[in-house]
Amino acid sequence: ENPYVGLVSRLRAAWLSGRTRSLEYRMAQLEALGRFLEEKKQDILEATALDMRKATQLDSAFIRKDPYGVVLIIGPWNYPIYLLLVPLIGAIAAGNCVIIKPSELTKNSEKLMEEVLPQYLDKDCFAVVTAGVEETTRLLENKFDYIFFTGDSPSGGRIIMTAAAKHLTPVTLELGGKNPCYVSDTCDVQNVARRVAWGRFFNAGQTCIAPDYVLCSVEMQEKLMPALREAITEFYGSEPRNSPDFARIVGDEQFKRVQALLSSGRVAIGGQTDEKERYIAPTVLVDVKPSHPAMQEEIFGPILLIITVANMDEAIDFINSRERPLVIYAFSSDNKVVNQVLERTSSGGFCGNDTLMHVTLTSLPFGGIGSSGLGMCHGQFTFDTFTHHRGCLQRGTGLEPINTLRYPPYSTHKMGLIRTATSIKRRGECFLL
Repeated sequence: ENPYVGLVSRLRAAWLSGRTRSLEYRMAQLEALGRFLEEKKQDILEATALDMRKATQLDSAFIRKDPYGVVLIIGPWNYPIYLLLVPLIGAIAAGNCVIIKPSELTKNSEKLMEEVLPQYLDKDCFAVVTAGVEETTRLLENKFDYIFFTGDSPSGGRIIMTAAAKHLTPVTLELGGKNPCYVSDTCDVQNVARRVAWGRFFNAGQTCIAPDYVLCSVEMQEKLMPALREAITEFYGSEPRNSPDFARIVGDEQFKRVQALLSSGRVAIGGQTDEKERYIAPTVLVDVKPSHPAMQEEIFGPILLIITVANMDEAIDFINSRERPLVIYAFSSDNKVVNQVLERTSSGGFCGNDTLMHVTLTSLPFGGIGSSGLGMCHGQFTFDTFTHHRGCLQRGTGLEPINTLRYPPYSTHKMGLIRTATSIKRRGECFLL
C-alpha cells in the first residue's frame, strides 16, 4: 500500500472544505512562513553549509538603529524637570552621550540637576551644564551630533538652528504658539468651561499647549462667562491667591510682560495682580481684537482671551490666517464640527472636546509644525528622535551569475529582463534601477 495515500487524502479533504481560500487564511500562513525564516535563519544557514560543504549567506536587508553620538538637550523653565528628563530618557535609551542644560530661570531645579543628577549617571557619558544666555551661546559653538531644544518662542528656535547649521547638526525644536480653541454653539457649556479653565490656568497658564484664546459666537460667549466664573471658583476658591493649587509666575520679568497684556480688551473675570508675589489671578478678557498686544505673542500666563466669530467657517479662516499653532482645540456635541476643524486646519497636535490630555498619551507623538516647532517626542517617538535609522543590505557572495544581468554591456534582451525584475506594477508602471 502506498504510504502517502492517507496524507494526500487528508490534504485533499482540507482543500475541498474551502479552508485555504480565504484571504485571511493565506495571509496567516504566509506570516507563519515569514516567522520560520526569521526565527530559524541561523539553523537554515548551518544546515545548508553542512549539506553543501560551502559557506552560504542569505541576502539580508534591515534597518540598524544607531545612536547619533554626543547630543545636547536644552530644557525650559515652565516644567524644568519633566521637559528635561523626558528627552534625556530617550537619548540614553538610544545609546547617546548627553549634555543637559537646565533653564537658568528656575534656580532651584537647576541646582538640583547640577548637584544631584551626576551622582546617579556615568560622569564620562552624561554631564549637566549650568549656563545663562552668553554661556549657552558659547556652548552652541561646539559640534554636537543632535540638539534637542524646548523653548517658548520661535526666536529661540532660530538661534538654535543657526548654531546647528554651522555643523549641519539635526535638531528638534519644541516651541510654542497661540493655541486656538473653537467652541461651537452645540456643546455642553459647563463641561467646556471646566475643561478650558483647567487647561488655561493649570501651572498659572505657563504651559506651551494651554488654550490661548477661545473663538466662539456672541451667544456662546454669554453662556460661557458665568460657566467659566463658576469653574474658576470651583477649582481655586473665591480667592485664588490663597489656593495651594494655583501657581505663580516664574520671574519678575515674565510677570511684568504678562501683566502688560491685561490692557488688551476688557477684563470680564479676574484681573487682580500682586507684583511682590508674582501673582496674576485667573483672568478672562473679552472684546479682544486681533491687533491687541495679547494677540501678538504667546501669553504664557493665566489669561484667557475670547474672540467672537460668526460661525465655524470664520473661526477656521481666522486660525488659518495665523502661524500654525502647537495644538488646536475644538469643542462641539457634533463630531462633524470637530472633524471639520481638524481636517481644514494644520497644527502640531489636535484635541477634540478636551484640553492638554492628548500629551498624556505616549502612544501619540508630540511636536510642533512651522513656527511652533520641528520634530517630535514622547515614548517610542523620543527614542526614534535620538536614533539614526541606518538602512543596510548584507549580500551573500554566491550566485554571481544572477548579477551579470546588471553588468555591462547592456543588450536589448538584458534590459528587458532588468525591467521585468525591477518594475513595480500597480495602476501604472514604475521602473526602478
